[in-house]
Amino acid sequence: MKKIAGESKLTFFEATSIIVGHGVGSGILSVPYLASHNSFRDILLIVVFCYLFNVVLHLIIAELSYNNDGAQFISCLDAELFSGKVKKILTWVAFITLGLSVIFNVSAFLTGAAAVFRSWLGLSDAVGMLLFYVVGAGVVFIGMKLVGICEKIAVGSMIAVVAILAGATFMSEMSPLPTGWHGFNNVLALFSMVSFSLSAVMSTPQVVKGLEGDVKRIRAAIASGLAINVGLILIITIITLLGAGQNITEDGALVDLAAHLGGWVSILGYIFTLLALATSFWANTLNLRDIVHEQTRWNIHISWLAASLPCLAIAFFGVSTFVGFTRFASIIQVVTGIGIIVAYNLSRKRHHSSPLTGKFGTLPFQILVVLCTMLASVGAMLPVK
Repeated sequence: MKKIAGESKLTFFEATSIIVGHGVGSGILSVPYLASHNSFRDILLIVVFCYLFNVVLHLIIAELSYNNDGAQFISCLDAELFSGKVKKILTWVAFITLGLSVIFNVSAFLTGAAAVFRSWLGLSDAVGMLLFYVVGAGVVFIGMKLVGICEKIAVGSMIAVVAILAGATFMSEMSPLPTGWHGFNNVLALFSMVSFSLSAVMSTPQVVKGLEGDVKRIRAAIASGLAINVGLILIITIITLLGAGQNITEDGALVDLAAHLGGWVSILGYIFTLLALATSFWANTLNLRDIVHEQTRWNIHISWLAASLPCLAIAFFGVSTFVGFTRFASIIQVVTGIGIIVAYNLSRKRHHSSPLTGKFGTLPFQILVVLCTMLASVGAMLPVK
């Protein structure tokens, strides 16, 4: 087993929390809106299948990064996939495409945070976005170790808040869970959003580097982080459906639940939403900072600014809703996964070993992941009825 040097060494819980924090953000808070347009049985089936498929996907991503000494996506594609005269052009196209995906994704976090501050404190959207940006970007400015520590604290806090919210929901007036078949479009749209909510593919190289290439701990951190996210998705979806019923908007699940519960309990809903958005903001902007740094060789703080400031500018224009931003970002990020699988296929052949995935990285599983990825991309573009 080789040892990989990273920016900082992470503990197992910090690494796991980075996986959790990447997913438990805009996507997980958008799931209940789409879940309300499907039956509860379909919700359970989709969540379980998405977990299994995402574990395989993330292990593949981890092994690709491991084979390239903990590199981020673009460097992996450059080393394993692109070649010939168009290599440089393709690398920059991938860099721009993936960068736009993250930028729009982070814009969703800012839009969602603004909705929380508006509902909770009556702040204007502009002030709410600025406040969230300053606090969130400041953590990433310090570096990966502080991000890991903050993610760990935030994840523990979110689990505690969800437990309290669940208790409060069960003691309030509850609506029935959705039943019946609502159409294939709605199933695919939910499948797409759950897949996106579990996606921490861009944070996986941070785990590989932070755990210094320890194969067993990398594998365990990925499986544990995704399992925690599955638990949070199910609990948040169930309590939102029971609490808010059909009154679920596109502002984010717990904003609606907090409005239903009212009183002091509503404050917990707002706090959870801000924590969830913050963890994803930290993870995504840290990843994009490293991608920009690897591609441009700019100073790390200039790369941080280039990764975070455009997100604020796009959010200020208000060109989409919270869920709208999230679904747009999911289209690009999920499609990017196809290129990653092709690069992994070549990398696996070149290295003649598979320390992380074993048989789950073989061609049949690669094809399954690509098909699921394409299906999720289609679902992200479908209208919900």
